[in-house]
Amino acid sequence: MTESGVIHLGKTNLRLSALGIGAWQWGDRFFWGYGQSYTDADLQAAFAETLKAGINFIDTAELYGPWTSERKLGEFIRSSAARKKVVIATKFFPFPWRLRRGDLLRALRRSLQRLGLPQVDLYQTHWPSPPVPVETWMEAMADAVGDGLTRAVGVSNYSVDQMRRSHETLANRGLVLASNQVEYSLLHRLPERNGVLAACRELGVTLIAYSPIAKGILSGKYTPGNPPPGLRAMRYNREYLARAQPLIGLVKEIGEAHSKTPSQVALNWLICKGAVPIPGAKNVRQAQENAGALGWRLDEAEVAALDKASDSVNSKQ
Repeated sequence: MTESGVIHLGKTNLRLSALGIGAWQWGDRFFWGYGQSYTDADLQAAFAETLKAGINFIDTAELYGPWTSERKLGEFIRSSAARKKVVIATKFFPFPWRLRRGDLLRALRRSLQRLGLPQVDLYQTHWPSPPVPVETWMEAMADAVGDGLTRAVGVSNYSVDQMRRSHETLANRGLVLASNQVEYSLLHRLPERNGVLAACRELGVTLIAYSPIAKGILSGKYTPGNPPPGLRAMRYNREYLARAQPLIGLVKEIGEAHSKTPSQVALNWLICKGAVPIPGAKNVRQAQENAGALGWRLDEAEVAALDKASDSVNSKQ
């Protein structure tokens, strides 16, 4: 990361902020309750505040909403005349009935229609779902680059083996694999254990971290006596929250030393690991809090202490 908080996406010439925004919440009623606790006006204000803070990377997907997130993002871009300022990423979902290379190109064109754009900056396969091998989708991604529909190619939720195979397929077409988007946070450190983070560093692939504050758990808002609502309570139940309290307490303590919130500490920890976190933003307050993770840095001792406290939670999973 540069001092200005701007990085290159993998080995491409795309320059993006060291922290982005994930737009899963922009239209999702089932998991996030879109239309109940927040509105389109809230989302548009969050979008404007995000750009104002210098964050230019926004990640969406055809599956979010479904399709609603792309439409909302397209509306916000057009209303703000911000296209030249924003790095837009979206994703292709390999449904079981999508079996041919042309299916990816058709899906990308529909995403572009919803976004109102002639091209996206980064197009990603959302999951490496069978039966189609990852090589087929990477050939299709290379076709999409050749057709001018995307500037860069990424994957999401890919293992080390799948990532290496994707990287090789693209290299045979003269292209690079720009990114692998995986779940990564102080409460989910699988990318460190399964080799994905190390492989990203080796190959020059940017690791994009989704759910970087563990769906709000690392904000410190939830406790065993106050678990998260809805589906989040299934994964982060009272027993899990009790185990996580020492880590969350340390996150709060370190945050107080820097005049930062727990969420900002959790996001900065990911930046220190070399990842690009993409927290959600449903309103101006959340957009402002996200931006507060930039412009400073945890020291090595703080990162090590957070690692140790995190290990004590994750080792019991």
